[in-house]
Amino acid sequence: MNNITLKNGRKIGSNEPCYVIAEIGINHNGSIDIAKKLIDGAVEAGCDAVKFQKRSPEICVPKDQWNKLRETPWGQMTYIDYKRKIEFGIDEYSEINQYCIHKGIDWFASCWDQPSVDFIEQFNPVLYKMASASLTDYALLEKVKATGKPIILSTGMSTLNEIENAIEFLGTDNLLIAHSTSSYPCPTTELNLHMIKTLKQMYPMNPIGYSGHETGLATSLAAVSIGACFLERHYTLDRAMWGSDHAASIEIGGMIRLMKDIRDIEIALGDGVKVVYESELEPRKRLRNITVSQLILK
Repeated sequence: MNNITLKNGRKIGSNEPCYVIAEIGINHNGSIDIAKKLIDGAVEAGCDAVKFQKRSPEICVPKDQWNKLRETPWGQMTYIDYKRKIEFGIDEYSEINQYCIHKGIDWFASCWDQPSVDFIEQFNPVLYKMASASLTDYALLEKVKATGKPIILSTGMSTLNEIENAIEFLGTDNLLIAHSTSSYPCPTTELNLHMIKTLKQMYPMNPIGYSGHETGLATSLAAVSIGACFLERHYTLDRAMWGSDHAASIEIGGMIRLMKDIRDIEIALGDGVKVVYESELEPRKRLRNITVSQLILK
């Protein structure tokens, strides 16, 4: 496997600690204070990065949806006004950039349209994430590829043929591939974690990871156990908060437990070489039966 080296020297790939991404996405609900609290929680947990989503509402929201009314925490408003309200701009992202630098954690974003790539590129992110919905948007793939940054390609809601075509288009250099199922929250029966192994077989030179939208932690730990080099989980202050992604997210306490268990798993997996440990010598001497061959040798 060719490990991916980020601009800060962090490596993602084989024989490296799992690179864990706390996806804030739009779970900040348009509040920079909530975003900072989530960054603080990710730092406390020991995550490697936080991830946001960047959209140009006028491009990403279909025009026939613009004037549909929606009930929000800020009252009833049109869908386009709601999307504008929760979208961070230059002031918020400048603050996020400086805050993450100060806290010592990576940050990046999924860009859902080409102007958003230009917007995020001014902050020189460590990498880009292509959302599953963007896997067949070749113009957007080309735009992100032109930045020269590493790319995480998420593969939810995609056929195997669509995945292969997108990877052929992007090329395998500087590419990380994330298995994912795009339902929120995703039922356990549809997680299909063995696709991580399938992708590893198909693309043995690329780091393969997992982007999860399920509830609970066990399945993410299973993904790491079977070889996910990076892991992304949606993340919130409170799963009961208003918004589309909170229910499929984990809270700060869950992220702290997840990180501890991931690091314990990595230590416990070891290197696969059988040895008798120092801690086993006394029990071995005390408990192991003397064999017939040992008696004859005496």
